Amino acid sequence: MDTETDSSSIPPSPVSRADLFDFLAKLGIETVTTEHAPVFTVEESQSLRGSIPGGHCKSLFLKSKKGDLWLVVADEARRVDLKRLGKHLGSGNLSFGKPELLGEVLGVEPGSVTPFALINDPGHRVRVVLDQAMLRHDKLNYHPLQNDATTTIGSADLQAFVAALGHDAYITDLENL
Repeated sequence: MDTETDSSSIPPSPVSRADLFDFLAKLGIETVTTEHAPVFTVEESQSLRGSIPGGHCKSLFLKSKKGDLWLVVADEARRVDLKRLGKHLGSGNLSFGKPELLGEVLGVEPGSVTPFALINDPGHRVRVVLDQAMLRHDKLNYHPLQNDATTTIGSADLQAFVAALGHDAYITDLENL
């Protein structure tokens, strides 16, 4: 799989689901998408997803008091201690980013936060944190920019997607912070 992508091939922001899938296809990344009713929480997702294989994940859009933006992507069951994470990252106190900022930077709404939204951040304003334990799954599941579907992607392919967008993913053990 070729992860070297000319930034001019990234569609203008914010992209549609179809644009996202076209970009993934250009990278040679195969995905499977399952449509479902909109879900806004991990609990709702658990009740509606049925038997979609792979690791099910959550994504947190965070902001530091210094103004740094973070996208933390972890296994859905992972408890993320924002105070410890902020210390670990050297960013200071972290809190959830406001919905307006989320829309401006990642082009998605609350309930639809996903690593796929990095395609809407060509200016690399967001720093990416990936949970090491999550990446142990062969397949991972995220919303494809909207919370009315779940897209399954290979763990290595997720990392290739992030790299193709020019983002450096910080992979860390969120369990032992």
